[in-house]
Amino acid sequence: MPAEAEVADLAVIFGLLSDPGRVRILIALLEGEMCVCDLAATTGLSESGVSHALRLLRGPRVVTVRRAGRMAYYSLADAHVRMLLDLGLTHVGHTGQDRLKMVAGR
Repeated sequence: MPAEAEVADLAVIFGLLSDPGRVRILIALLEGEMCVCDLAATTGLSESGVSHALRLLRGPRVVTVRRAGRMAYYSLADAHVRMLLDLGLTHVGHTGQDRLKMVAGR
């Protein structure tokens, strides 16, 4: 078993992924670096909602920020976050197909 601190840190990350708005932000960031206004337009969330979500996601290093003058640009922290999202989306795609098969009686 991993150390208790590692288990707790992982639980925090999965907790952050429990909010659909934050997940939409992370999926948008799969395309690359974006500012708050672009994230808001892409996700349909308010700019203040995006800013709040990004503040939560920065703490455990899920996203990083780069400042250019007065603008702040956000991106996924590293390849591990990208992999976690990619695997999650793949899993959802498979379970969604399984759900359809179960409903159709196949």
